[in-house]
Amino acid sequence: MTKPTNLDIGTVLSKVAAGDLAPDAALEQLGSMPEVSLGFANVDLERLERQGLPEVVFAPGKTSEQIIKIIQTLNASGQGAFVTRVAEDQATAVLQALPDAVHHATARAITRDIETPPPGTGRVAVVCAGTSDIPVAEEAALTARRMGADVETIFDVGVSGLHRLLTRLDKLRSARVIVVVAGMEGALPSVVGGLVDRPIIAVPTSIGYGANFEGVAALLTMMNSCAAGVSVVNIDNGFGAGVSAGLINRLEA
Repeated sequence: MTKPTNLDIGTVLSKVAAGDLAPDAALEQLGSMPEVSLGFANVDLERLERQGLPEVVFAPGKTSEQIIKIIQTLNASGQGAFVTRVAEDQATAVLQALPDAVHHATARAITRDIETPPPGTGRVAVVCAGTSDIPVAEEAALTARRMGADVETIFDVGVSGLHRLLTRLDKLRSARVIVVVAGMEGALPSVVGGLVDRPIIAVPTSIGYGANFEGVAALLTMMNSCAAGVSVVNIDNGFGAGVSAGLINRLEA
């Protein structure tokens, strides 16, 4: 059957309000649409089917009203909503409009589900070097959980106190994939890579002194890692690392 073409969500909601369309029929109609036009955005409703994760909203540059409308559109189609890099003023506005949304303050994200997600399966470990790296690590952890993974977080185990990492080797070796987040010189992924037989996704952060160049030094260190099996995402890209980890975790299921 041919899927409906692009349709304004307002048309569907107006029909519901007028009594011309039952709510269940509206949900089915929205759920079968490839995208919904909001004027300022074309919300991709097929991404869950194609990629295993609904369209994720990147908050910077968007107004709070735009974020709210995108969340409502995703929910109306039967999908959960996930917003990344949310500023405090945006979070306040979204929660006022949608009180049942959840603000993950440390991860700088908002989620709003229409049903409780099932328990995670498999195991993804998210490791970070220092406390300052935790926001990026939490973004990765939350993203992997949204991908259906059981996530273990191991924070503040950087190379300046290597014993902290060594006492957690059992947890690292029990994971299917490991996300390693580090700033400064970015050495931690190479260290972890030399200790485990698991794929590692390295995330450089913009944390560091001047010669860190806002994460460029850590990025180059990770890209030049002598440890096999280390892949690298962009600076501060916890979201991208979480998606990759979630996909690898699914393959192992």
